[in-house]
Amino acid sequence: MYEIEIGRLKEYVGRLQELRKCLNVEGVKVQIASIEHQMAASGFWDDPDTAQKALQKLKVLKSSISAPDELHKELEDGLGFAELAKEENDESFGPEMIAQTNALEEKLKHVELNSLFTDPRDAKNVILSIHPGAGGTESCDWAEMLFRMIMRFCERREYIAEVIDYLPGEEAGLKSATITIAGPFAYGNLRSEAGVHRLVRISPFDSAKRRHTSFVAIEVLTEVDESIEIEVREEDLKMDVFRSSGAGGQKVNKTSSAVRLTHLPTGLVVACQIERSQHRNRATALQFLKAKLYDRELKRKESELAAQRDGQQDVAWGSQIRSYVLHPYQMIKDHRTAVETGSVDRVLDGDLDMFIEGYLKWDLHRKNK
Repeated sequence: MYEIEIGRLKEYVGRLQELRKCLNVEGVKVQIASIEHQMAASGFWDDPDTAQKALQKLKVLKSSISAPDELHKELEDGLGFAELAKEENDESFGPEMIAQTNALEEKLKHVELNSLFTDPRDAKNVILSIHPGAGGTESCDWAEMLFRMIMRFCERREYIAEVIDYLPGEEAGLKSATITIAGPFAYGNLRSEAGVHRLVRISPFDSAKRRHTSFVAIEVLTEVDESIEIEVREEDLKMDVFRSSGAGGQKVNKTSSAVRLTHLPTGLVVACQIERSQHRNRATALQFLKAKLYDRELKRKESELAAQRDGQQDVAWGSQIRSYVLHPYQMIKDHRTAVETGSVDRVLDGDLDMFIEGYLKWDLHRKNK
C-alpha cells in the first residue's frame, strides 16, 4: 500500500515540476522581487498611475504562482509523511494517507487546469447575461434552467454572484437576466459558456407532449479595468427608470429606482435594478455598458485578425456551441470541442468542469495553429 501511495505522490511531484517550468515560476519570482524593490524606493508613490499599474502587475504575478508554490510544499509534506509511515510500518495511517493523496491529486488537476488560462482577461470578474431566443415560454423556461446552472456553478466554485437585472417571463422562466460574478479566474472559467445553447426535450407546456427545440444566448463579458478608458458621452445616452421585478424570493426593490440605459450610437441596452438607489443603479448600468463597448471593440479586432488569417469574417458569435438533448435520449455535446456526457442532471446542476477544460484546451490549440 505504502509503495503505491509513494509512487503516486512522486508522479505528482514530477508533474508539478514540469508545470512550474512551463509557468516559469522562478522567473516570475525574479519579476516580483524587482517590483517589490521598486515599491520600496523613495518617490515610488509620486506617480499614482505608474504605482497602480505596478501594484496590479504584482498582484497578477503573485496569483499566477501562489497555487503551484503552495501545492509544491503540500506534496513534499505528503511524501515525507508517506515515507515515514512506511518506515514505521504503521498501517493505521493507511486510510489517512490515501485520503491525503487523493486530495492532493485533485489540487494538482485544478492547478494544471488553471495553467490553461492564457487570455489576459481570464483572471478578471465577469458580467454574464442570459437572453432567450424565439420560442416564447419554451425559451424563457430554458433560460431559467441555464440561469440556475450558472448560479449552481458559482456556488460550487464559491464565487460571489449578484443578480443585477432580472426580467421574469410572462408564464414561466425569464426574459433576460444579468449577473456579476467575482472569483479566481471567473472569466477564464465562464468564457466557455458564451454563445448559443440549444435544448431538445418534450415540452412541459405542450398538452400534446411534442418534442420542442429551444435556443438561449449567453453573453460573457469581463469587468472593465478603471485603467482602461472607455468614453461614453452623456448626449449618447438615453435613460429610463422603472419598477424593479424579480423571481420569487429574490430581494429586489419595488420602487421606481431601476435604470435602463440605451447607448444611441450602437443601440446597446443595459439595465440594473439590484440597488435601492437610482444613482447606484445608473452607475452599475454604466459600468455594464462600458464592458459591452469594450468587448465589442475586442471582438471587432479579433474578427479582423481572423479575416486576415482565414480570408473570411469570424461568425462564431452567433453559432450554436452546445446541445442539451433530454429526449429521445439524454446527451449534452459541445460542438466546438466534441466533449459530451450523458450526465445531464449533473451538468444542469452546475458541474461544468469537463466542458471548461475541453474548451480551454481547444482554444489554446486553436490559437497556436
